[in-house]
Amino acid sequence: MKIIYRVHAVERMFERDISEEVVEEIIKDGKIIEEYPEDQPYPSFLVLGFEKGESNKPVHVVYAENGEEVIVITVYRPDTSKWSENFKERLPR
Repeated sequence: MKIIYRVHAVERMFERDISEEVVEEIIKDGKIIEEYPEDQPYPSFLVLGFEKGESNKPVHVVYAENGEEVIVITVYRPDTSKWSENFKERLPR
């Protein structure tokens, strides 16, 4: 499946020092923690994964699928003040 990166995603990856390899591993092996079936033009997903190696830092990837392509919308490291310890659930505001 072809992976397309939106400009926003590339900017965030650069700002946060997250490589394409990390994003692609997370899309392939990460855990979907939220689904947005009503998103337009395609349903999207929030996936949690961890960087390989010593850092083992958590990373969230939001992407959409159109059947032929994966479109990466944004990439970020979850904020511990907004996410549970396991980075799978949002904390109440």
